[in-house]
Amino acid sequence: MLRSGPAPAEELVDAWRERARPAVEQTEGKDFRTQWQALADLGALRMDPPGSEHPGPVTRALAAVEGIGLAGADPGICYALASQLFGMQFPLRATLPEQAWQALAHVQDGRTMLCHALTERTAGSDPLSMDTRARRDGDGYVLDGAKTFITAAPIADLAIVFARTAEGRSPFALSAFLFPVDTPGVSLGETFDKTALPTVPMGELVFDGARLPATALIGEEGSGLAVMSSTTAWERAVVLGYALGPMRRTLQRTAEWAGTREHFGRRMGASHQVAARISDMALALHRSRVQLYAMAARLDAGTPARQLAAEAALTKISVAEDYVRLSEHATALAGVRGFLPGSGLTADLHSPMAAHVYAGHNDLLRVGVARQFGLPVEN
Repeated sequence: MLRSGPAPAEELVDAWRERARPAVEQTEGKDFRTQWQALADLGALRMDPPGSEHPGPVTRALAAVEGIGLAGADPGICYALASQLFGMQFPLRATLPEQAWQALAHVQDGRTMLCHALTERTAGSDPLSMDTRARRDGDGYVLDGAKTFITAAPIADLAIVFARTAEGRSPFALSAFLFPVDTPGVSLGETFDKTALPTVPMGELVFDGARLPATALIGEEGSGLAVMSSTTAWERAVVLGYALGPMRRTLQRTAEWAGTREHFGRRMGASHQVAARISDMALALHRSRVQLYAMAARLDAGTPARQLAAEAALTKISVAEDYVRLSEHATALAGVRGFLPGSGLTADLHSPMAAHVYAGHNDLLRVGVARQFGLPVEN
């Protein structure tokens, strides 16, 4: 099996694969929260497991997510774990004062699920167009508006919500809040059936005069864009780690199939064209693993996530496209079996395609990359 991460991480990936396999098998087909909790009980959300030193916490978390995927966990579960770890837990620990983080650290046991509420129906990639507002009221805030396309919203316990606290497109017009989803005035809106990563639910949160204490504010009033920049940089840097386990499993099963399938009087893998596709799959996986573990190592070295924003965007674009490319090769080699449930070669093209738009649309990330080179390109 292809191995291209740092040696300590490889050992952790193998350990997590074996550790997670019984939990994955025992909870297969059960509801999302049951599968989630079984993996959390193994320590999958622990950022600093007892007795751990090397590699660093981000690399350890990435290896855990990869190992869990390699054990056969549903890609939706892998995505949800990566999203909570890299899109919320790590950024919150980096942003919150120590006392505030310690009050929240219980999220690592999996019994409290987070969700990240940024997108609105008319404001997705342009956060300064959001309409959700938090107005000052005494020593707290009153929140009105709605957020949509929120991963885990229907089952979340705590929400990170971005809202307008000033008018205009000033970088200080937004603020970020963290509060329980069962706060009075907060309700669940529409829920969505998805063709991509269908295991993890998605929905809307509606705010109708929800009263928030001042302690719900993350950072200072007006720092919402900075908080968002941190969470998105973290997410783009390593959230695609959820794809590594499924990618490795797909490559392994496709190579085994091509090596044994009889085709035109010879094994299918004897064809140069088939061998080239398998090699391209291996290249896509290798490239993705090297980039993701390199980003994790830089975060472990103490580099602030916001300083890695440009590299994070490039990593996210590259891994997302390699995930799709690997899946397309596997589908082409599987033939009609790629569309037959139970064949062992069933294709899932929707979930890899979701990587193009989750954590920022690849097309818009390319605009940001172009700006890094001084091009006057607009969204």
